[in-house]
This record gives sequence, structure tokens and C-alpha cells, in this order.
Amino acid sequence: MASHELAAWATVGLFTGPWLFIRGFRELRTQRLIQNTPTARIRSMAMGLVEVTGSVHGRSTLAAPFSGKPCVYWEVDIASRARRGWSIVHRNGSGNPFYLRDETGLAMVYPKGAQVRLDSWGTDENCSGLNLPPCYADYMRDNPSAMLTMVRLGTLRFRERVLEEGQAVYVLGSAMPRARVVTVSEGEALEATGTDGPTSRVRSLDGEVAAVIRRGEHERTFIISQHSEMALAAGLGWKAGAMIIGGPLATVGGLAYWLTAIATGRQPW
Repeated sequence: MASHELAAWATVGLFTGPWLFIRGFRELRTQRLIQNTPTARIRSMAMGLVEVTGSVHGRSTLAAPFSGKPCVYWEVDIASRARRGWSIVHRNGSGNPFYLRDETGLAMVYPKGAQVRLDSWGTDENCSGLNLPPCYADYMRDNPSAMLTMVRLGTLRFRERVLEEGQAVYVLGSAMPRARVVTVSEGEALEATGTDGPTSRVRSLDGEVAAVIRRGEHERTFIISQHSEMALAAGLGWKAGAMIIGGPLATVGGLAYWLTAIATGRQPW
């Protein structure tokens, strides 16, 4: 490895090490929150932080932007080819509320601000930015940004994941009364997404909703996942451990490199 590359990696380690260390404890806190929050039934869940599981059902007509597939929730990202891989330049997800049903009742989930963990990418395609298929070109036209305009000259990667009708999910979030749910979802959330309009289906299930689950004002943890509680907790544990150990090691390594360079008068660049 060239000296300038080694210097660059040492600098990255020096400054990102503390961030990784702190982030590791945040992931550890989330893991313990998942493990210590009992799974509730929708009909009897208390207001506040709750953990529930069930199947998802759409509240309005929704189609994924790339594939056009009917779904309850979608998320996409666009990446440009960089020197050492792919660099994400755009990320987006639908904000439409959807229903969550278990054997006891129905809740409404407002996904804005959630950490959504879906199984796999349904669409994953690389294309030249100057010759895009209509589905990608239309999306970029409808979601303009300076970054998307700049990367059109290179190779782009388009990825899309969807949550389909009837699929099972795990949700950890804050439960709030139904009256507040309907007001927020029909105003702030649906108007912001621009996807709820004449094509929306009749919301005949709104009257059955026991509560809304969303990101809380005080407890910000909000997870929607197709993975089980056990799988989530295990993954967070490994991630937290790697960050808590790797962060200080990266910082020490970067610091040692620069102290050595200064002491020996070596020119790293």
C-alpha cells in the first residue's frame, strides 16, 4: 500500500474510531431494549413503547416506484460507482401508514422515521446514467436533486425492496391513541408523500384500529423488521461488539501512525 493511502486510512481510523465506539453502545442499548420489552397483543397493548408482531395490510393503493409491484411499503436507493465500490447518492422510502394485524386486533403503523429491515433487494440493477430505462428515468425526473444530476454521467445502481400484503413483521415503536393517528396520517404523513389521492381504497378498517405505532417523541427507537426478535438481537449484539472493540483499535492505530510519522520526520503524502 502506498504511503499516501496508508496515511489516508490512518486519518479515517483516527477520526471515525470514537464515533464507532459511541455508536456501538447505542446499538447495545437497542439490543437490550428489544430483549427487555415483552411482546404485546395489539388489543391489550398499553400506550408507550411496545413490541408487537403481525401481518401487514395496505391502507391505500401503493406501487413500488421501480418495479410497479403492489405493496404496503417500499424503499429504494440509488448509488454511483466509486473508486472502491458503490456510493449511495439517494435513499427514499414510502411514508403511507399501513395496518398491522395479529390474532387479537388491528393497529396502524406510521413508518416515517423507522429503521426498516427487509429481507432482500427485490430489484438490483446497474445501468448507464445516460441511457436509463423509463422506470428509473421517470423516478429521477420526479425526484430531482443536484447529486442525482451530477451522477448521470456514470454507472448507477438502482435497488428496491418492498413489504407486500400479508407478510409478517416485527415492530418496536411507540403506541399512541387512535384519534391522534388518524389526524396525523391523513394530514402530515399522506400529504407529504403525495401518494394518497383518488386511487386510495376505502379505509373501512380505520374504525377497528386500536392504536397507532410510530416513532415516539421521547423514545426514538422505532424498528420495522421482517427478521425475528431473536435474529435482530443477535445481529445487534455482534455489531455492537465489533464497534466497541474496533473503534478504539482504529483510533489507536491511526494515532500511532501519525505519532511515528511526526517523530521520524517522514512525509506521509
